[in-house]
Amino acid sequence: MSESSPARGEAPRAGLLRVDPSRPPRRAALWIPVILAGLSMLGPFSIDTPFPAFPEMGRDLPATTEQLQLVVSAYLVAFGLMSPFHGPLSDALGRRPVMIGGVAVFALASVGAALSPNLETLLVFRVLQGLSAGGGVIVSRTVIRDEFEGAEAQRLMSRVMMIFGVAPAVAPVLGGLLIQLGPWQVVFWFMAFFGVLLALVVLFWLGETHPPELRIPLRVGALLGSLLTVTRSLAFHRVAWAAALSFAGQFLYIGMAPIVVNDLLGLGELDFWILFVPMIVGILVGAQISGRAAGRIDGRHLVTGALLFSVFGGVVNVVLVSLPIADLPWAVVGPALIAVGTASAYPTLQLLLLDMFPATRGAAVSMFTFFTLILNGVAASALAPIVTESLTVMAAASTALVVAGLVSWTTHLLATSRGPVSP
Repeated sequence: MSESSPARGEAPRAGLLRVDPSRPPRRAALWIPVILAGLSMLGPFSIDTPFPAFPEMGRDLPATTEQLQLVVSAYLVAFGLMSPFHGPLSDALGRRPVMIGGVAVFALASVGAALSPNLETLLVFRVLQGLSAGGGVIVSRTVIRDEFEGAEAQRLMSRVMMIFGVAPAVAPVLGGLLIQLGPWQVVFWFMAFFGVLLALVVLFWLGETHPPELRIPLRVGALLGSLLTVTRSLAFHRVAWAAALSFAGQFLYIGMAPIVVNDLLGLGELDFWILFVPMIVGILVGAQISGRAAGRIDGRHLVTGALLFSVFGGVVNVVLVSLPIADLPWAVVGPALIAVGTASAYPTLQLLLLDMFPATRGAAVSMFTFFTLILNGVAASALAPIVTESLTVMAAASTALVVAGLVSWTTHLLATSRGPVSP
């Protein structure tokens, strides 16, 4: 079976596919992106909301700034290690059971984190948060492609990114406001409330989009086989690493925000918006470009132009922070430009990956998330002591990652020059 051919048992789809024929497509196009963006927000809320509470957590637990970085790394590594399994389980059980179960466990883990008496206990529950959050974050990405295709799928994926894109800016600001209302534990109580709310929304508002006749057997061999099929695809690796590496150039600033904001820029616990808001504006602009380009510009040209712009943003970033005027607002211009290019390319790259394996989309998005999260987890921990020496080193490392993403995409274009690339 070729990578782009319909799976056995899956009927050819033209235009809009709706598992529930009675569901109005226009209405679905409005509320589905909102629900899926909310599920995707578990990721940035889990990572960014605790940042403003780090100083208080350090005094209370107690822990150093480097030790508190483990609060981020523990979540990311656990999320990455579990991510290969959420998607295949949704291919076998359906999307709703995996999403509801994962979000419910996340809520319970958040309660445990709020009640943690020391850093070691907190890290245990952060690992549990990472292991469970993918049930919502990862599986939700397959729902749009389950129900829509072509330009409509790209437009809806772009809307999800636009809504989701606000989360990294809102999360640290919200975290700063929450710790004004109470101790650092209130941040994790908020995560617990958010998890319960999402579980109820999915339970009562989101229908099943992966019907039984399209599911794979719930057997270890079948689940691992779907992952192996994805992993052995060179085309998958080229596209996945193009997306993961280019996004890592932006995530470098997100994952190390406490060091960038507090140490390198010398700002306070309520000033995270200064770094995040420009990047979110870039994400919103890029997602808008992707949505407008749907059906007008093919995937090959859109992704190429977007990644070239990200590289341009990286170069601008290096130049600006190397000048004597390397201060605000110039220090946050480069990351915002990188975000424009990344957000423009990301929806199309995700659809390309999902269309490679129409029968096991969950496995495809799981493996892609696995590579992305492991890369970001390593960047947030192992690279932190190296790249956070100065804003210039940060900018150079970010640009190198974006360039690597462009190289991976160019390699894919050369390998598929005789065949179509657009989803």
